[in-house]
Amino acid sequence: MSREIWVTSDTHFGHSNIIKYCDRPYNGTQEMDWDLIDKWNSVVNDGDIVYHLGDVYMNSSKGYMQNILGKLKGRKRLILGNHDNGKDQVLQNFFQKISIWRMFPEFGLLLTHVPVHESTLKTKSLINIHGHIHQNESPTKNHRCVCVEQTDYTPINIEELRVK
Repeated sequence: MSREIWVTSDTHFGHSNIIKYCDRPYNGTQEMDWDLIDKWNSVVNDGDIVYHLGDVYMNSSKGYMQNILGKLKGRKRLILGNHDNGKDQVLQNFFQKISIWRMFPEFGLLLTHVPVHESTLKTKSLINIHGHIHQNESPTKNHRCVCVEQTDYTPINIEELRVK
């Protein structure tokens, strides 16, 4: 069995205001968190790699978050979002690697949290896979948003994002 690579962003586990702010279809954080776990685990296998493009959780206790992140399949890697703290012990325990961006030249992709300026992409003919903007439209055709609001709350396979 081959290992797959998945990408997601802006889960905001435990963040009640995100439900209202982004009009998420949930009645509360526990319903949202468990649905996100179910959808994640419906596509990700234990040996797969998952790049989370930031804003993993907010306003949650350490114990609750350890329980949530411990239920997610795959080998997790984090691209830091504006609500993440790279020194957060919970994130360090559950993410194998934590960085501010990841280049995949073999796929023609640049993974970031916030969309990068278009000039960054033109020099290397890259597509910017990003989060941060939730339900809003990406700035150009060379940007693709993988916020959960735009991916049916499910990680997306990197093969679907790559430059063809």
